[in-house]
Amino acid sequence: MQPDSLDWKIIGILSKKHITNSMLAKRLGVSEGTIRQRLKKLQEKGILQIRALRDPNILENQQLAMVAATLNEARLLDQKAQEISQLKNVLSVSIVSGRYDFLIEVLVESNKGLVNFLTEQLSLVEGISKTETFVVLKSLQKWI
Repeated sequence: MQPDSLDWKIIGILSKKHITNSMLAKRLGVSEGTIRQRLKKLQEKGILQIRALRDPNILENQQLAMVAATLNEARLLDQKAQEISQLKNVLSVSIVSGRYDFLIEVLVESNKGLVNFLTEQLSLVEGISKTETFVVLKSLQKWI
């Protein structure tokens, strides 16, 4: 299934802010039933994922970090990305090009929590050979 122009409009509006189905229908000039049907189809096809995101800019005692990691064996990229995505505190895992193989977004309670993630969780993933950690000072946008 390829999204059509209405699907892309729905995705675009939802990516900017939370909006009810009723408000979305009114804004796009279609029925609320059409919106529900489109959202269900987009989710079933894996085109759209709806999830709650915590905003570390607002929440106290939360630290967002990006961890770049290198894997010894390129043939295991997908398998290890899946394994990493199951670790506690991991928000997302991206397979990337360049110096590193993965970019891992983590949300922890403190610097101590970040150290714990690196030394007691990520270091146990077999094949991870190098990491570099970036502490996020401010996050401006979650999704496009």
